[in-house]
Amino acid sequence: METYFHIDGKEPFVLFSFTHWMTLVVILSTIVLIYLFRNFLRNTGINRLIRISIALILIVSEISLHTWLWHFDQWDIRYSLPFHLSSISLLLSSVLLLTKSYRLFEFTYFAGVGSALQAMLTPDISSYTFPHFRYVHFFISHGGIVVANLFFVIVERYLPSFQSLWRAYIYLNLYTFFIFFLNLLLEGNYMYISQKPFNPSLIDYLGPWPWYIIPLEVITLLTFFILYLPFWLHRRFK
Repeated sequence: METYFHIDGKEPFVLFSFTHWMTLVVILSTIVLIYLFRNFLRNTGINRLIRISIALILIVSEISLHTWLWHFDQWDIRYSLPFHLSSISLLLSSVLLLTKSYRLFEFTYFAGVGSALQAMLTPDISSYTFPHFRYVHFFISHGGIVVANLFFVIVERYLPSFQSLWRAYIYLNLYTFFIFFLNLLLEGNYMYISQKPFNPSLIDYLGPWPWYIIPLEVITLLTFFILYLPFWLHRRFK
């Protein structure tokens, strides 16, 4: 009988195991609670407290990751700088929570939520499962990006426009262009544009490097359209 709940966190991660599903349910439940208490969360004092709290959780999670990597001698400039899309989205989402900048929201909603959802569905954490630190950190950081941005949709009533979608796509490609040359300089693989990730992912079905980058661009744009669809429907039938 296969065991999915490994109490010592030393067993490898199992995709769509009971532990994985329950983690996703916890994150989804948090979003549902935000929706149910959306009016209460609009109170000025409570609103500020929640935004600052989520921002601190995200920032502390990023600091704790680098501390863990350094402590276990796994920090490497080629892979550990906060230049992966999830890391930069986490930092920008923290700033968004503190500043309430709509321009930041335009990017973090599409690029941040899109990448975080894909990461949580196919996590690149093959060596760790609950309750290992790396597993907990992974889902707090990625789930936190989704929670932070949907907080602004549900509570702050931020609505991305069709122009927001294209701005986010252009900004993301400019950032990818920068990361491409950074990878060449450091011999790294930030954003997985120099080689495929170790764990199974959507990229495995898109062909060899560098050709998988072209369909990845198409999938990214399609993901942005899917994320925009609820707002288009809202405006269409309002």
